[in-house]
Amino acid sequence: MKTPNSIIIRTLITLALPLQLIAQQAHINEDWDPMRNTENLVPLSANVISPEVLDDRTVIFRIKGPELKSVTVGGSMFVGEEARKQVPFVKGEDGIWTCKIGPLDPEIYLYWLTVDGVGMADPNNTYTGHANMPAFSMLWVHGDEPNFYDAKKVPHGTIHWQYYHSEVTKGERKILVYTPPGYDASKKYPVLYLMGGSGDLAETWYLHGQANFIMDNLIAEGKAKPMIIVMPNNQLIHRMHPDHSEKTFELVNEEFKKSIIPFIEKNYSVINDRHARAISGLSMGGRHAQYVGLHNLDMFSSIGILSAAIPIDETPALKDADINSKLDYLFVGAGTHETRPGARHEVFHNDLEKLNVKHDYYIGSKGAHDLTTWRHLLYYQFLPNLWKNLK
Repeated sequence: MKTPNSIIIRTLITLALPLQLIAQQAHINEDWDPMRNTENLVPLSANVISPEVLDDRTVIFRIKGPELKSVTVGGSMFVGEEARKQVPFVKGEDGIWTCKIGPLDPEIYLYWLTVDGVGMADPNNTYTGHANMPAFSMLWVHGDEPNFYDAKKVPHGTIHWQYYHSEVTKGERKILVYTPPGYDASKKYPVLYLMGGSGDLAETWYLHGQANFIMDNLIAEGKAKPMIIVMPNNQLIHRMHPDHSEKTFELVNEEFKKSIIPFIEKNYSVINDRHARAISGLSMGGRHAQYVGLHNLDMFSSIGILSAAIPIDETPALKDADINSKLDYLFVGAGTHETRPGARHEVFHNDLEKLNVKHDYYIGSKGAHDLTTWRHLLYYQFLPNLWKNLK
């Protein structure tokens, strides 16, 4: 008996639908819209869908708890006059608490819930971040197409998770290394050392900052030169140690000179020259980059300071009459909603102007002191402007 063509066609369509509609935290592809609800499936081990991002870019959070007394949500989606805002949930008769916010700009936000006075990650969201602090949740608000930090159909680089022994900390330490698409050990590459902030770890720029996809996309677009990006752990002393601020800078400086740079130059094909070596970081990592870079101008000629700065007197090389001849690129950048008179980076920029130190100063993004800003600075300013003098 022959099967009617119409039945065959309907069967094929039915089989194809799950492949087309998979979403809502499925973790199958590196989706740019993982929280768009297309199948109404609750994530594995969760009891409700949360968050759910609608196509109008409004977001619904949910948590099930008939005995709970109060639930609120806060996060990096609230900036400017709304900074530190906590939005309350409403309890339904079924014991499910819900909260709807937005519409929000397309972006990856970090957020947390406060449940009966206790801060926590969203227990129903499988996109949970970690760092040198308690866990938090990630919220992906999609636009009409992948963003500059999303995985696109372009050649991809490789993330290497490495470990090395440190004589500074007397232990084994993690370091992440990005090698560009088509990495060839017979060639030599410039290298960027990219640090996180005081609450971050080696994996911050990869897991939450999307640095590898940003670099893939820039290379594919012809906007940046292929480079190796090294993401070290710049936590050298407990963040809550009473002498953290006093000790952290010199410890990071020692770690770079004694451990990090020797390890990279032994294991990767990098150009061993100051003009092909850059250092950068966000927040505390930006302060570390300023300190290490300007105390070692025989090793670095490019420095990126993101949402950060230490006083000019702490990096006296900036007062040298020939400082401009020693720097290939000095970048100072920050977010729109963290910039005001008296901000560290603003004061630093004004001091550089008075000293006639050549630098790029850029304020942009719709973010504040957060990854919305730092991803933007990386893509639109810092990475494309590296290695302009490198042949």
